[in-house]
Amino acid sequence: MIYRKFQDLQLSALGLGMMRLPVIGGDDSKVDMEAASEMVDYAMEHGINYYDTAWAYHGGESEHVTGELLRKYPREQYYLASKFPGFDEANIRKVKEIFEKQLERCGTGYFDFYLLHNVCETNVDFYLEDDKYGVCRYLLEQKAAGRIRHLGFSSHGNLDVLERFLRAYGRDMEFCQLQINYVDWTFQNAKEKVELLTEYGIPVWVMEPVRGGRLASVPDSYLEKLRALRPEEKTAAAWAFRFVQSIPQVKVILSGMSDMAQLKENIATFQEEKPLDERERTVIEELVAQMLEQKTVPCTACRYCVSKCPQELDIPELLRLYNEHCLTVGGSDGKEALASYAEEKKPGACVGCRSCESICPQGIRISEVMADFTGRLNTAD
Repeated sequence: MIYRKFQDLQLSALGLGMMRLPVIGGDDSKVDMEAASEMVDYAMEHGINYYDTAWAYHGGESEHVTGELLRKYPREQYYLASKFPGFDEANIRKVKEIFEKQLERCGTGYFDFYLLHNVCETNVDFYLEDDKYGVCRYLLEQKAAGRIRHLGFSSHGNLDVLERFLRAYGRDMEFCQLQINYVDWTFQNAKEKVELLTEYGIPVWVMEPVRGGRLASVPDSYLEKLRALRPEEKTAAAWAFRFVQSIPQVKVILSGMSDMAQLKENIATFQEEKPLDERERTVIEELVAQMLEQKTVPCTACRYCVSKCPQELDIPELLRLYNEHCLTVGGSDGKEALASYAEEKKPGACVGCRSCESICPQGIRISEVMADFTGRLNTAD
């Protein structure tokens, strides 16, 4: 396992994200504990020492599950991270209540790493008005008390939001978790965000290195071009990880893995450093340009939106089908998959309330996509 130094710690370069664990019957809130336990055991045995959970993951069950799965191990053998769910305005005034509950759920007396979850356009003002809401003040108090060992933040916000937050709290934040992959390096200005954090001396954690799985299953024509440069890299996911491994400021790369096969494959990729050379980066840039020419939406299946939908639609799955529909000649794939859906679960059931959009880290205009998807399906008929 590759390890990266952070202050006086040695962190596994690959961290296990506890947001896409195996589930029972397709229900995201019902984690398959037996399968998940096997994965955590394998991860621990093979050197992963960083485990990342959050209040909202797996329908609110991830923290409890994470605590249960790690309980058999001595506390000093792993680093546990969780997050304050400030991406939801309803939580802003509940920081103390939520933090205490999180410790209880995880069965721990402290978090090694704790983050403000997704500092973005919709919540940055709440953090900046600390005299009124006191979120950062409270968390800094918990750090001083030893209940948070290292305080940081994650962000899907734009560069301006990042700058505003850092001007206020840059000296208090020890790390920042960003969505970085070879598509978002330019598409979501990840490069400029990393450069800004470097000015503040803040190291980087990576989330969505394979963009919710999309970069783990690129077209064969793309993968063939990459394999021609480096035949030993057999999988698309390995190329995505090599890209973020090549960024000097990166300490931890998080991956939400759903089965043992993914875990074993990713751990194998992190056995040694193999940074990309200039030629390989150039080819990847060319492939990204081709990807962005296609009409798709950048959903990473984080599932935050689902809790806000009054129609209880499986929004990430509908967005995935929308992308398939757009990328498939004639759009047959998405239409055929939707044939088994009840009418009240199809994209046409969206009422356009936009509640889901207020919480989407990618800023997707979900209601517009659902309307477009419905129109495309009707046209296909």
